[in-house]
Amino acid sequence: MRSLLAGSDACVVMPTGGGKSLCYQLPAVLSPEKTAVVISPLIALMQDQAAQLGQMGIAAAVLNSSVTDAEQSRVMREASAGRYRLLYLSPERMARPATVAWLQGVSISFFVIDEAHCISEWGHEFRPEYRQLNRLRVHFPERPIAAFTASATQRVRHDIIEQLGLRDAHKYIASFRRQNLNYVMKQCNARTQPDLLLRALRAHVEGNAIVYAPTIARVEETVDFLESNGMRAVGYHGKMNATTRRNNQERWMSDEVRVMVGTIAFGLGINKAAVRTVVHLSLPKSIEQYYQEAGRAGRDGLPADCILLWQKRDVGLIEYFLRELRDPKEKERARQRCDEMLDFARSKACRHLQICTHFGELPKWTSCKSCDVCIGTPEWLAAPPEAEPLRRVASTIASVPIHSTALAASPSARAVPVVASGHTGEATGERRSKSGKKTVSKDVDPGLRERLREWRRAMAKEQGVPAFVIMHDTSLDELCRIRPRSLAELRQVHGFGEHKTELYGPHILTVLRTFRAGSRSLR
Repeated sequence: MRSLLAGSDACVVMPTGGGKSLCYQLPAVLSPEKTAVVISPLIALMQDQAAQLGQMGIAAAVLNSSVTDAEQSRVMREASAGRYRLLYLSPERMARPATVAWLQGVSISFFVIDEAHCISEWGHEFRPEYRQLNRLRVHFPERPIAAFTASATQRVRHDIIEQLGLRDAHKYIASFRRQNLNYVMKQCNARTQPDLLLRALRAHVEGNAIVYAPTIARVEETVDFLESNGMRAVGYHGKMNATTRRNNQERWMSDEVRVMVGTIAFGLGINKAAVRTVVHLSLPKSIEQYYQEAGRAGRDGLPADCILLWQKRDVGLIEYFLRELRDPKEKERARQRCDEMLDFARSKACRHLQICTHFGELPKWTSCKSCDVCIGTPEWLAAPPEAEPLRRVASTIASVPIHSTALAASPSARAVPVVASGHTGEATGERRSKSGKKTVSKDVDPGLRERLREWRRAMAKEQGVPAFVIMHDTSLDELCRIRPRSLAELRQVHGFGEHKTELYGPHILTVLRTFRAGSRSLR
């Protein structure tokens, strides 16, 4: 934040949930009559962030293909007048000469490149349009540029700095070790994998779960399988229409369903704190991809499991993707990343240690005490798979030929080391599991939590925004613990500033009051 406010370029690498958005949002708010321009790859992510800022009384807007011509004209006029603190653009929009010409008339505080690994050919989500962002330095030579990403190796970080033309960039590289995540990897086959998936999800009855499947067909089959076994689940993939995807995501975000099954199209920018489990049903294409997707668990700082159930045939699926690549250099880079991922899954070395060294970190510890290599196989995974349910479903899930199904598509510096940390979970009343890790607070009344979730869902539907925009899970649980009786007490709850307290305070106090009185109604 100090670097941006001082006008310096920056390259920031922090894990998922480490606070990257705050690093540029707060300096933007502290720069009155100037606008921070944020370049982001996902329309939904831009819209959600702008909506969240609006809930806090911070003026923000979006310019992308989802915005009508009339709305675009209005946003451009107001941006030129200094109305916004943050303005979100897609890289495609930024590449237009007309956009550059217009922005030269806007009072810009600094530029932010989100998901900056996309600019590097060595990044796991390389997007060619990101390469055109090097024009920012040419057209806006005096404006600071800050690049942010959750997963970039040393090679990718150097490439980001070079491609963007960052000058004497201040580098902030957080530790890649997330101690609350327990990495578990298990080689299986088509017969045993479904039962192992059920075990993984049944072993974590609290919080939400994400299941990553390698193909669209596998997403749909896995949803059907989980539903047939009594687990509410929804799917998310690139072939769904935008409305269905949005609705499914919202049902999961608002806790109507516990399990989201998605391809790699799901998850970028997802801001849900209480994900207790992330399961991969096949090998990711790279350690970077795995780290980013698994890292969507445990954003609240509480224990979470990241489980990889992989098969030998996963390598064949990755080979299929590799054959689709036309650029020989890109193909070779992708193959190298695949080999690294396979070695990672097979290795008997500490998982956290492997991840840290992969990203160029040099840990002084040798055992993490939070992976299957260091502490052993968890109880739910140790027993032999049950045969009967597998015969019922394995033939269905394993029957889809790899090549016949629709496939998932993704959409000299000064070093200042900073270690980012999430919520430590040290609130009063937390209980510990047998392994000694903290779990959810025993002081949270399930009935009150559900009542507040119901109110949140209704309010989100009324305003046409995702439920987490109204209130995060961590704030909801803190409300259940503190149970404020006045607006002054509500302001002490994490996530409730003056604007949000003014918007929702009376409603929340009414819900709490009626719950204390024993009423089952929200009114």
